Amino acid sequence: MELATIIGMVLGLLTITVGIVLKGSSVGVLINPAAIVIIFVGTAACLFNGFSMQDLKKLPLLFTMLFKKQELIAKSELLRLFVELSQTARREGILALEGRMEELSDPFLRNGISMIVDGLDAEFVGDVLEADVQAMEERHRSGALIFSQAGTYAPTLGVLGAVIGLIAALGNLDDIEKLGHSIAAAFVATLLGIFSGYVLWHPFANKLKAMSKHEAERKRMMIEGVLSLQAGDSPIAVEAKLLVFVGQKERATLKPSKPEA
Repeated sequence: MELATIIGMVLGLLTITVGIVLKGSSVGVLINPAAIVIIFVGTAACLFNGFSMQDLKKLPLLFTMLFKKQELIAKSELLRLFVELSQTARREGILALEGRMEELSDPFLRNGISMIVDGLDAEFVGDVLEADVQAMEERHRSGALIFSQAGTYAPTLGVLGAVIGLIAALGNLDDIEKLGHSIAAAFVATLLGIFSGYVLWHPFANKLKAMSKHEAERKRMMIEGVLSLQAGDSPIAVEAKLLVFVGQKERATLKPSKPEA
């Protein structure tokens, strides 16, 4: 479970409800069926108009990603793994890595090791793996764009909802008390539009972009490691190349590899 998403949503809801109470109003004003339909159903309508069904079918998966903790191999663990693989390759040859492929849980890494074991050209291997990363980034970008566009539509629909509400309010000019309630209800749509756009949809898009970036960093670290193995680099050289992907705090916890006798 991705606690950050849960905490963010709870804090967002508390901000709205507590703010309304502190302003002397009732939380019940948020229960406005017309405003809810205009904002959320209207946002859905905009997404159907702006994206294909193929894109929108990804929404359940995207929501799952937002609420499920991202499982990634630690960069320090990747570094240690490549140092070990380079030691194996130096002692027994590159073909010996085939016997260790069952230990690799990541399919991208397994594919890279498989290609160099098969003796494919380094430039070809690098191009194939980089193209894979770019395709992944494009898929993730299109998913984040759905939420980004929803965040753009929702506040504007809030204005539309307020206008609709004010039109209804103008029909009650002869009843001042009812007019006041109608005007207040009209602006609930604006509140929901801004809230959903800037507390939910835009932050969701940013989180998906950050998750994509973290995954791409690890895949590019794998590419560098795979190409270093194919080039026959020493464990110390492999470690030096891959350390650039590791943050300063994480580097302090790593023990430098010892050169082979």
